[in-house]
This record gives sequence, C-alpha cells and structure tokens, in this order.
Amino acid sequence: MADSEGIPTPETKRRTYRNFFASVRYAVEGFFAAVKHEPSFREDLLFAILLLPIAIKLPVNAVSTAVMIASLILILIVELLNSAIEWIIDYLRPEQHPLAKRIKDMASAAVFLSYINCVAVWAILLWPSNTVWQRLVH
Repeated sequence: MADSEGIPTPETKRRTYRNFFASVRYAVEGFFAAVKHEPSFREDLLFAILLLPIAIKLPVNAVSTAVMIASLILILIVELLNSAIEWIIDYLRPEQHPLAKRIKDMASAAVFLSYINCVAVWAILLWPSNTVWQRLVH
C-alpha cells in the first residue's frame, strides 16, 4: 500500500489475544534478564522492595501512597531504559568513543534524577510539619 504521494505505508498490526500474551511474556523475560544480568537493577529493585511496605504502612492518604510507590517504580523504569541503552551502545560500538560515553553518562544521569525525584517526593510527603508525624505519634 502507498499513501497519496506514493510513499509506501506499513501495514497496521492487528492486536489479538495471542499478540497481547506474547507482549506480556517478552516483558517478563526482559524483567528477569535485567534481574539476572544487571547488578544496578538488582540494587534498585531491592531499594524499592524495602521501601514499598513502608510506603503502604505510613498513615498518609491513598494519593500520597500512590505517588510514593510511583516514585519507586520510576527508578526501576529509568534503570531498565539506562541498561538497555548501555547494552545497545556496547553492542553497536564496543570500542571506546567519546560520544558513546556521553550517551551512557546521560542515561546514568536520568537514573540519578529519578532517585532525586524519589527523595524529593518522600521528603515533601513526610516533612515534619506535615500531619504524617502527628498521626504517627498518636
């Protein structure tokens, strides 16, 4: 098929249950590949697993709990993307190159910013002047 200018257009993918379950399987395989091959992802996962029960137990409203959990999950998402970028760079450009270093450093900076975001979210929601501390004491 082609559009009005004669440029070929790709066929639209049809979404079936088989496609959906295959996508879920690939996502799970990717998650476990990161757990197996990426020490940084394992550390981030441990961090999130340790803080998750605290976020759930704290006497804050549901929205605050959701934001705290989302800030933890964001770290994992960004770390997965960082790892994927690093693997791609290492695959395409195994030799040292200044541009490859810059790309990897920028992806690493994204992980660092996701940690800063998490700390900021938790600090804002748990700030001593906030009512959380009063609810914890009483």
